[in-house]
Amino acid sequence: GQLGDGTTTNRLMPTPTQSLGNYTATAVAAGGSHTCAILNDGSVICWGSGSFGGTPANATQISLGASAVSISAGPSQTCAILDNGTISCWSTDASPALVSLGAGHSAVAVSTGGHSCAILEDGSVSCWGANHFGQLGDGTTQNRNTPTPTASLGPGRTAVAISAGGEHTCAVLDNGVLSCWGRTDIGQVGVGIDPSEGQ
Repeated sequence: GQLGDGTTTNRLMPTPTQSLGNYTATAVAAGGSHTCAILNDGSVICWGSGSFGGTPANATQISLGASAVSISAGPSQTCAILDNGTISCWSTDASPALVSLGAGHSAVAVSTGGHSCAILEDGSVSCWGANHFGQLGDGTTQNRNTPTPTASLGPGRTAVAISAGGEHTCAVLDNGVLSCWGRTDIGQVGVGIDPSEGQ
């Protein structure tokens, strides 16, 4: 039901979802088997895998306590930046929870793949979740339950865009350079292939 058209039929061409009712969508995030949308009143609804329902008409409304301004969906989890700069994340079987970014920090971008990463207001990057291949960028392979700053992006460098993949992460830096880290068994980080990571 992740396509939101009321069926479980695969579609080979773009197909409208069922009606959003009196709302319009301002942003959308497609996860592994679910879809979430920010509506024009700042609320979020999700449909597809889990208990979300199969159409926008019977989708689960996610209670965030504030308006969402940005959203990103991974295989089974979703994160939204709220209008106060905080991040709230949830999975298909758990309620939204605020992510602690550290005192005085707020998020300007978030990306959720097999793990999650956020760009903070000062251009630094913090990541959390699975880290088997160093995809969190903190110089370890230790999983993290809370946002952990990445290692240096370079002297004086900050991030302006970020994308978290399944087991690697890439960021566009303020000088236009692309920096990637994590698994590279098929060349994901752009520095060649490391056959040992296919183990």
